Amino acid sequence: MNSKNRNPLARRLSNLRHQLAYIDALPQLTVLGTIVGCLAALIIVAFRGLIDFSTQLFLDSPENFESLSLQWRFLTPVIGALLIAVIFQALPKRHMQVGVSFVLDRLYNHQSHLPSVNMIVQFFAAAICIISGQSVGREGPAVHLGAGVASSFGRNFKLPNNSLRTLTAAGIAAAIAASFNTPLAGVIFAMEVVLMEYTIAGFVPIIMASFAGALITRLVFGTEFVFTVQGTDLASFAELPFLVGFGLGIGVLATLFSKVLLLSNPAARLPIFFQILLGGIITGTIALYVPEVLGLGYDTVEKAMLGEIAVQSLLIILIAKIIATGVTLNLGMPGGLIGPTLFIGALFGAVMGAIGGVLFDGDTSSTSFYVLLGMTASFGAVLNAPLTALITILELTNNPTLIFPSMLVVVISCLTTRFMIGDEGIFIARLTKQGKSVKTNALRSELNKVGVRSIMDQNFVTSASVIDYNQAVKLLENRPRWIVINSSDSKEKHVLRAVDFANFVESPPESVSLGKAAIELLEVPGKRFALPPLHERATLLEAHLLMETENTDAVYIQNHYASPLEDDTLGIITHESIRNYYSI
Repeated sequence: MNSKNRNPLARRLSNLRHQLAYIDALPQLTVLGTIVGCLAALIIVAFRGLIDFSTQLFLDSPENFESLSLQWRFLTPVIGALLIAVIFQALPKRHMQVGVSFVLDRLYNHQSHLPSVNMIVQFFAAAICIISGQSVGREGPAVHLGAGVASSFGRNFKLPNNSLRTLTAAGIAAAIAASFNTPLAGVIFAMEVVLMEYTIAGFVPIIMASFAGALITRLVFGTEFVFTVQGTDLASFAELPFLVGFGLGIGVLATLFSKVLLLSNPAARLPIFFQILLGGIITGTIALYVPEVLGLGYDTVEKAMLGEIAVQSLLIILIAKIIATGVTLNLGMPGGLIGPTLFIGALFGAVMGAIGGVLFDGDTSSTSFYVLLGMTASFGAVLNAPLTALITILELTNNPTLIFPSMLVVVISCLTTRFMIGDEGIFIARLTKQGKSVKTNALRSELNKVGVRSIMDQNFVTSASVIDYNQAVKLLENRPRWIVINSSDSKEKHVLRAVDFANFVESPPESVSLGKAAIELLEVPGKRFALPPLHERATLLEAHLLMETENTDAVYIQNHYASPLEDDTLGIITHESIRNYYSI
């Protein structure tokens, strides 16, 4: 259909897509980011609401799985695992892929195209996980849900892939903000863990998305902080050497936890049904003796802050949680690992607080101080996200005095984990284990930010591959830069530099000028390339990779809205034009 005949809405959408292909489309991205933030928040509200409503049906208070009878401590996670196993057994393998690592893979290797089916599976399977008390968190699923909503929104409106990348990060930021009630941490998580860069073009839309996510969540769930504690100041600078040792200990613990999460799955040859069910049975068995491993565990963290759990019990719960979470996630349970990471750090912090009390003869910071430091350092070390960890704990507690000591502990724990593992965070490590990688460097990053429509050359004419002399002269009337050649015997296109064709037309063979012979454009001497098609939503990186794959120096941007009688060439991009863009 010709663009002149489109309705006004279609024209406006087409113009919006063209504007978004440019790297400076900040106003448009900000508006779209706000919309995506609202959509992500709504799905997180539904997710949290489903979990809260369901757990209230059988728990006397939120998170209090410890109140269940002995038999239900075992049966609850087993029944939940059975339901998830039935769902997964009925699904193709490609739809079972969920979680943060899957999101990173789709973001970097599939232009942020996340299948909607996987998002739906993540919503219900993760909800069943958490409701049934599996040893997993809700924040990882929230990341997938936020990214999935943003990706679906962008793909439904056929937005260019360079903008889809930013909108996906915006959806993630809004989901983190809605899940934790931490808008700034949502922004930093999206930039530090997901995009792995800080840019103004990314910051502004993501900030607005995170704001929208936090606003909607606060309207629904209120503005209270997750942890409200008193007495969390550093008691004395004399504790700083002890905090250095604390950071080293957290780093070692984070390394251990990461290695457990990365263990090879000995049950991998079993059908997914039995893997999931086995995970539920193992969790249920551990819960018979250590019920604190069930659920998110925030109630246990509160008790640890108040010093209501003995050191011996803290160590037992800590070890049980590492085993339960590692086994559960390795067996394919569709939950998150951020919640357990915070839980493990909190309990280790409570242990270190008790040790500090003995060493300093009671003249030391409170147990809650060490619990919060442990959560911060564990989060930063496992995810390799120190800044996100610092901002998260600030927003969770509304206590800025924690930032100063947390900076020291987080840096030491992160350095320790990087030294011992040598990876870039647990999510990247899990992708590497699956044989996938997140390829990122300055060139790829820059080319991914720009859509092909922003630099495509539209100074071209199209022609059949065989023409006469008069048609050749007419082709050059408007002084085009390129001549796109449509082969008569196939759908292949080639492009010929117009200046080379003009030189041929100025001095043609006599038989051609007299009209006795036709001109074969594919045989005219000059700079000529095969011209594979590329979708108009593609980025410059996709154009660059297609040229390498097809061993050519040019591609044409395909108009998928062209009628069968229209030529579908929107523009041309060459290797030279990409090099010129990047060098500016």
